[in-house]
Amino acid sequence: MALLESIEKQGNWLFKYRSFLPLMIFAPGLAWYIYLTYNRGQVNIWWLDLIFLSIGLLGLGIRIFTVGFTPKGTSGRNTSAGQVAEKLNTSGIYSVVRHPLYLGNFFMWLAPVLMITDLWFALFFCAFYWIYYERIMFAEEAFLRRKFEKSYFEWAEKTPAFFPKFSNYRKSKLDFSIKNVLKREYNGFFNLILIMTLFRVIAFAIVYKQFYLDLPWIIVFGTGFTIFAILKILKKFTNVLNVEGR
Repeated sequence: MALLESIEKQGNWLFKYRSFLPLMIFAPGLAWYIYLTYNRGQVNIWWLDLIFLSIGLLGLGIRIFTVGFTPKGTSGRNTSAGQVAEKLNTSGIYSVVRHPLYLGNFFMWLAPVLMITDLWFALFFCAFYWIYYERIMFAEEAFLRRKFEKSYFEWAEKTPAFFPKFSNYRKSKLDFSIKNVLKREYNGFFNLILIMTLFRVIAFAIVYKQFYLDLPWIIVFGTGFTIFAILKILKKFTNVLNVEGR
């Protein structure tokens, strides 16, 4: 098999099982965090971890901006069944960067990685993330190249794959849909808060041999859980969050 076809095949396989990526990062990250916390004998200052959380929320914000303007059946809305694209997204955030969702994911996963406060592990994460998602991006773009041909090449030629070029920005053709965002992003929002809160609970258990959580983090977790629970109920039992064509 030629190298290009091999990379595309790897990308499709990685995309199909991308839900396991969190475990591939979380498991060794947690183990290394426990080891370092035990040897250091101290817990990160609560406001430092809140700064790291803000980096994760930046990633969530990128995803929100993307999903809020994304219609149904376009590039960027692929499923585990395979690539999906009835038309090509080239306006809004897609005029700035070709893979905004993966850019958002990067910052969301970077947040708990930074809690470990180990430069080498952070560099390992960046390298792993790039190798993993580069193949997924390649597979997606191979599909788009075949389907949209000239339109894709014109867009890709001036739009960076991962590092945004803000001077390219063109307003989205659709209005922003907050309902679409609330319907699709509440899981990622709460998972970010849950993982980072769990890290702090584990750190206190290791250092002080007791269950403890700072008041600011209790507020963060409680707020996050409340929002998650409300949106989960609305999505499962009502049509409040449904938007036609999204």
